[in-house]
Amino acid sequence: MPSRRTVLTATAGVAAALAVGGTAHAGDQKLRSLVSRMTLEEKVGQLFVMRVYGHSATAPDQADVDANLKEIGVRTAAEMIARYRVGGIIYFTWAHNTRDPHQIADLSNGIQKASLSQPRGLPVLVSTDQEHGIVCRVGEPATLFPGAMAIGAGGSRKDARTLGRIAGQELGALGIRQNYSPVADVNVNPANPVIGVRSFGSEAGAVAGLVAAEVAGYQGAGVAATAKHFPGHGDTAVDSHYGFPVITHSREQWEQLDAVPFRAAIRAGIDSIMTAHIQFPALDDSGDPATLSHPIVTGILRGELGYDGVVVTDSLGMEGVRTKYGDDRVPVLALKAGVDQLLNPPSLDVAWNAVLTAVRDGELTEARLDESILRILRLKARLGLFEQPYVSHGGVTRTVGTPAHLAAADRIAERTTTLLVNEERLLPLSRRTHRRLLVVGADPASPSGTTGPPTGVLAAALTELGFTATALSTGTAPTAAVVARAVAAAQDADAVIVGTYNLTAAQRTLVEQLVATGRPVVAVAIRNPYDVAQLPTVPAFLATYSWTDVELRAAARVIAGKVAPRGRLPVPVQRADDPAKVLYPVGYGLSYGR
Repeated sequence: MPSRRTVLTATAGVAAALAVGGTAHAGDQKLRSLVSRMTLEEKVGQLFVMRVYGHSATAPDQADVDANLKEIGVRTAAEMIARYRVGGIIYFTWAHNTRDPHQIADLSNGIQKASLSQPRGLPVLVSTDQEHGIVCRVGEPATLFPGAMAIGAGGSRKDARTLGRIAGQELGALGIRQNYSPVADVNVNPANPVIGVRSFGSEAGAVAGLVAAEVAGYQGAGVAATAKHFPGHGDTAVDSHYGFPVITHSREQWEQLDAVPFRAAIRAGIDSIMTAHIQFPALDDSGDPATLSHPIVTGILRGELGYDGVVVTDSLGMEGVRTKYGDDRVPVLALKAGVDQLLNPPSLDVAWNAVLTAVRDGELTEARLDESILRILRLKARLGLFEQPYVSHGGVTRTVGTPAHLAAADRIAERTTTLLVNEERLLPLSRRTHRRLLVVGADPASPSGTTGPPTGVLAAALTELGFTATALSTGTAPTAAVVARAVAAAQDADAVIVGTYNLTAAQRTLVEQLVATGRPVVAVAIRNPYDVAQLPTVPAFLATYSWTDVELRAAARVIAGKVAPRGRLPVPVQRADDPAKVLYPVGYGLSYGR
């Protein structure tokens, strides 16, 4: 890794210019000078944030070299930077970027070295999706927190700020300086397949307060937060990864609901905002996705809301933005709409050349590119990347997954677990009367690099608390034979814990047959709290909002009575037989009586 002195010498002029002056754009003169010296090709590259396979910038595994050659036409991150001069790189678990903290730090340093060694080299803005809860790219041993809806159930802005601060410190130590979080969508549709528990809740004001708090935490730790997905993705039954959602809210509804958290984020000084690949006819009736909409991005976000920070697209590989236009038109139309960063196009070569051609043909002006590049460079400057683009192994060791950070995550999780049903005060379970526990249920793939599976994590946590707990995975769609095996196993237990996940008919049959054994049954919704509406016979029901270890361990402590349940529903739960009626309102949640 280059020495600090080498780095400072290479970028001393910019760093010095940015160290003086008190205005937000104090270093603009120096940054404009940098932009003026860039070639057109370098300018185009600066607008892209791209994936790349491999754990190393220069020596990835052969399988990752092959994947890079197939998808990008280069072997390594360093080669991609040399060819396309990309301004940003996004890390994914599936791209093998995030094996462990020290490797991630080395990858980040390798990326910076590759970029800074180029003529007129600039630091790279490394980003990822570290929402916590069900969407994370950096797993254990990093600190993992409850997801947004769990934080909504806790209702504490202080906890949201603490989450942002600690998570930001850890990301920064890894060289990740832009986080695509928090989700600012207000989830008013229980059937939403893409947002759901990634949202803080259904009440615009509560969501806004938690968004602003997380932003303050992240950005106070030196990591750019990103409010997403503008103008609001909370009321859709279509996943924009695979389809093209239409939001039918009126302009007035948008003002009172969807816009509120984004306004709060802007007031909090948010560094970046991500667009949504959704149609919003009340805001733009052209049929274009918001990402490609000049009325939405420039007219509303920039004009009406007064936002002058970085606008980043959601992934350009998602179906919602590819439905109407080809991959060569999408990046050009996004820039014409007013976005700054073009995220993860399916083909970098197609997208990069399309923007280059659009400038050469006069469809886009170089001055338009310069506007976006200046915003991107301002952000890099504000994050200190010109002054110190590298991270150290010592910083990783001192910061990532420390006992204090892990303890903070546990304490926050304990404030989120929500008790919705507790007939005859079944909970908390006593080790004297219910020592032998059977833990069954859905075992979806563990999110965010946690250990999993959920049944195993719950059983281990309960065993640590003095119970004798046995795990039996029954899956998200248990067959009759699997249900029969669980019912037979329940005969040897004093109580049964069953995890539900987006409750299916087969899961419901499992729970009902377990209840019919006469054994006490505690259902734990490990994703959507809405599952409770379909389980009227279950004597106890907890909502954890995610199946990450930190939330499951907190649920185990609640079941054991080590802590009392304190969470309150951040969304309403409608009746299964009459969705127009509310079964449990926002704010509902039981605790343990003395």
